[in-house]
Amino acid sequence: MNKLSRDRQAQIVKALCEGNSIRSTSRMAGVAINTVIKLLTDLGTACLDYQDANMRNLPCKRLQADEIWSFIYSKAKNIPGEHEGEFGYGDVWTWTALDADTKLIPCWRVGNRDGREAYHFMRDLAARLSNRVQLTTDGHRAYLEAVEGAFGANIDYAMLIKLYGPEPTESQRRYSSADCIGTETRVVTGTPDKLHISTSYAERQNLTMRMSMRRFTRLTNAFSKKLENHMHALALYFMHYNFCRPHKSLANPYHRTPAMAAGLTDHIWTVEELLSLLDRSN
Repeated sequence: MNKLSRDRQAQIVKALCEGNSIRSTSRMAGVAINTVIKLLTDLGTACLDYQDANMRNLPCKRLQADEIWSFIYSKAKNIPGEHEGEFGYGDVWTWTALDADTKLIPCWRVGNRDGREAYHFMRDLAARLSNRVQLTTDGHRAYLEAVEGAFGANIDYAMLIKLYGPEPTESQRRYSSADCIGTETRVVTGTPDKLHISTSYAERQNLTMRMSMRRFTRLTNAFSKKLENHMHALALYFMHYNFCRPHKSLANPYHRTPAMAAGLTDHIWTVEELLSLLDRSN
């Protein structure tokens, strides 16, 4: 990887960030698979460190949180006996928070979908904010104690609970979930503005993740084989999304990235600038 030119490195990163798998990226760039993985590992680590250090004192006002499912190594039903119950094999959830105004992803966490992970996720989120916020989540019960433990009463928090119709048949379930037939809102803490009780942006971000990372695309064989690579891919994705990729909803008065809208940078980062993080980490 050290012998690769910066242009070749940029070609690999662009391919990964546009939803190509590691194998297809290696074919497109004409490099070995291990070379792609090594670059992903090094750059993912650098992106993780940079975002952890700089995503602080954020001026967010309206946040939405959600979780997105994926799996590593194999689906839960196919886990070998020696790895039964071991994290990093089977179901893995990515917790995300999104600022409804700037579309910034201030933090994310990979783990199980339980109260412990919800608490650590919310503690991390609370530590990155500069002021009181309005938060909306879905009806997942783990959020209740997690939000209270992380924010106390210093938050305006509501749940948006979706109501679903009959479960689809076995043959349909693989391709679609039950139809959403309505929603209920539940104010949990404070006085959230009812006009902004929504998880639409966070759910749309789930689709962006599945389109931008091949390992999140359903019904393919491009799933993550190792937890470490999964984490590095997420770190690269969120760095590219926040700093390099202009968001269509932020086009006025000029094209901006979420990081620009949040005041974290004054320009759109290039992939070459993102790669410069490798030099800072050495």
